[in-house]
Order: sequence, then structure tokens, then C-alpha cells
Amino acid sequence: MPRGGEISPQLRTGPYLSHHKENQHKVYGVSLVSYCEKYCILWLGLREPREWIRYHLTSKIWGGAVLKEAMLYKRMEEDKVSCFLCGHHCLISDGKFGICHVRENRGGALYTHTYGELIARNIDPVEKKPLYHFFPGSKSFSIATIGCNFQCGFCQNWQISQVKEAQASGLRSEKVKPEEVVQEARETGSKSISYTYTEPTIFFEYAYEISQLAKKEGLFNVFVTNGYMTEEMIRTIHPALDAANIDLKSFRDEYYRKVCGGRLAPVLKSIELMKKLNIWIEVTTLLVPGQNDSEEELNGIANFLARLDPSIPWHISRFYPQYKMEDLESTSLEALTQAYDIGKKAGLRYIYLGNVGQGNNTYCYQCRHLLIERYGFSVRVNRIKEGRCPDCQTAVDGAGL
Repeated sequence: MPRGGEISPQLRTGPYLSHHKENQHKVYGVSLVSYCEKYCILWLGLREPREWIRYHLTSKIWGGAVLKEAMLYKRMEEDKVSCFLCGHHCLISDGKFGICHVRENRGGALYTHTYGELIARNIDPVEKKPLYHFFPGSKSFSIATIGCNFQCGFCQNWQISQVKEAQASGLRSEKVKPEEVVQEARETGSKSISYTYTEPTIFFEYAYEISQLAKKEGLFNVFVTNGYMTEEMIRTIHPALDAANIDLKSFRDEYYRKVCGGRLAPVLKSIELMKKLNIWIEVTTLLVPGQNDSEEELNGIANFLARLDPSIPWHISRFYPQYKMEDLESTSLEALTQAYDIGKKAGLRYIYLGNVGQGNNTYCYQCRHLLIERYGFSVRVNRIKEGRCPDCQTAVDGAGL
């Protein structure tokens, strides 16, 4: 099914097709309830249809989970803890969870429920993240646990990113050790490990340990993230984090507060800090009709990125009705084209359209000749020679080109 395709009517009442920027998950079968105590099979990706994942269904997500003490928190008075993993800076009382619903205060110590608890793993083309300027054409071993620190009304993977929704469906995670993730990544010939599908910030301890092992084995590490993280978290993971695709969902704080349950400023700071630390970054904006697609807002995003570094690739993705925003229309091609033109006017070198089946080739920003031709997530032609345009010798921005 093409990226961003229509949801099949028979899947609307139970299993689903996701239209996230990675178009991650397709579930075949009838309702999840009827498959309780059995399994459903998910197809993650479009290029390798035999890469299957089994979800075992029970009444709890983390049945028998071994809790691990969290990183990046401070013990407070009255058995409270202050978590400084993400931009929420939750102050959590004993027996309570943070906004992410996966970090719990037990007796004045903070524990994570996501360590070693995979809900998804798959081999993806790195272009699916999307990363178009990071070892193009390579494979990325992609993993996720349940949970997110946002509650976006348009979430494309809400069945696994929202803990309460996952609990209602009875999804259960699979216990996988960090060394097993790295071993499997190597055995599959993957160039990198991507922490994706949900939000890697909230399974940070797991991602951190995997990333350290991955670097020792010559693998790269990639975050696909909403960027709602703290400076402490970024600096902790930085030596091992090689690339990130960051969602810049809007350029209005009101939108972040109302639609996502967060704030704009921490996301902008994350983008700026990752760039400063020489982590290769690409930015994605999902255009939601009537929500974040005004000319003023698009100018704000484009100019922010251009001022920071015009070489940052900007992926502008088409929205499809999902989750709590099923009453909206899909993004028009005209709106995507308008955003593209705004980005070019701001001086951005690389702009791509997502979920529309076009606008995803890479061109030299100097001579405008074709450098990389793509079809879906596949690289058909790569003309880059030693990191340069073969026609005018201009350096092409990115890593592993």
C-alpha cells in the first residue's frame, strides 16, 4: 500500500494502518479483542513485506516487568522526585507516574517501566525515518517501547504511543536485552539503530545502554523524536547519538499546548543544541489543514531553520485523518507546494514532500542537477561522488554521502 494510503474500512474498528511520517504499522485481522491471548501480525514498512512482528496480547503491557531505576532525576522532600528527562520537568509524588505514564516514583526513587520492553522492532530503510542525508540507501534496525511524553490529537501511532490506549488494547511488550538488540542489528546488516515509532526520550535508559554497545560495534544511532527533551538528556546521549529527525510540529506555543500537551521552546532548544553538538539533524513538519499551515507559521519555521543552518533538510509531510482528528481533511498538494516555496524563499537547500509519492529527490543546491533519485523509501540512483556533486563539485551536506 502506498505511503499515506487510505485506511481500509475493515481495519477501522480494530487493527489499523498508521500514517505517521514513517508509515510504521499495518495490522491484519479483525478486532484486537477477538485476538486476546493470541497474537496479531504487524507489517512495519513497505519495502520488506516479510519482516513480521508478533504482538502477544494480554491484559497488561508490562506483565512481570523488571523495573530499572531511572536516570536524570533528583530526590526531593516527602519522597517526591524531580524528573529532568524531558521538557515537562515532572514533580512526581510517591506512587505516581509522570506525564509519560512510564516513569514511576516508588518510595522516593524513580523507576522506568520501559527498559528492555520492546513493542516493535523492524529493519527499515533509513529514508523511512525520514533521513535523506544520512548514509542514503542503508538499513536501520528500528525499535520502540510503549509511551510518549506528548498526547497529540493527530498522533499516527496512538495505539502504541499512548499508554492508556495500549492498555485498553491489551498489547504486551517483548523482553529484549540491549546486547540482543545490537546483535540483531549486526546480523541484519543494518548500518544504524533507530529509536523510533513512539518517543525515544521516554525509553531513554534502554536507548542509552543500547547506543553505548552499538558504538562499540561500529553501528550508528538515530533518534526519531518530538524534540521535547532537556539539555541534560541531549548531552548525556550526545557522544553516541549520530543523527536525529526532529518533529517541529508548529511554530506557535498555543498549538503545542492545546494539541500536543507541551511547549514550543524546549523543542527549538533541542534543535539548536543538537546542531551545535554536530549531531546530523533533519526536521519534519506534518501539515494539518487549518491548524499549522498558515503562511505566517510556515515562514516562522522556514526562517528559524534557515537562520540556524540552511543545510538542515526540511521534510513537509501530508496529514491524513487519524485518532482525534478524523473530522479534518487530508493536506492538499497545494498546501505542501506552498510550504515548499516558502522554504526555498527562506534559503533552505533541501526540502522534501512526504506522504504524497513525489518531491523526495535530492538536487544540488548550486547547479540544481539531480543527485539522488528515490522511489518511495528506495534509492534508485545516487550520483554523489565522495560527498560532492559530480557536475559542479559542490559539497553535499550530510553524513555518509
